[in-house]
Amino acid sequence: MILRKHLFATVAIVAALGLASCSSDDSTDSAAASSTVASSSAVAAAPAADAPSAQQLQDSLTLLADPVKSATEKAATVVNGDARLANITTMTQGLANYPVTFAVADIKVEGNKADAKVTVTSPHGSAPLSMTWENVGGTWKLSDASNCQLLAMGRAPCS
Repeated sequence: MILRKHLFATVAIVAALGLASCSSDDSTDSAAASSTVASSSAVAAAPAADAPSAQQLQDSLTLLADPVKSATEKAATVVNGDARLANITTMTQGLANYPVTFAVADIKVEGNKADAKVTVTSPHGSAPLSMTWENVGGTWKLSDASNCQLLAMGRAPCS
């Protein structure tokens, strides 16, 4: 019962952090969007990365939650993952006997960035999150901010 309450609290915190990390000041976004549009027009059709499939992104999340995979293998699927090895190890231990699944939908690709809606499901329910991947050298990697959402679920928050 205590574990269930803790899990619900953790999922609620992660969801709140996910929503907070996705929100920003509109004026900054407008300026960034304007400069992005201007620079995109000037660069003339730089090839965009191939869009990732929902299955591809889901597989990357499943690998991160897999208790059998090494922290090094998991870190390779995350932007700057080597800097989070200790957190990834702690998360792996925290989720060792706790099955977590993911469903990825509504992928939106802009350049080398892909945003998606992710439903994280555990034995105690589901939580919707927005997550981001970045194309690094032709490989879609989970962004550090999105990785921190998962790490928080495994009691290994980024600090």
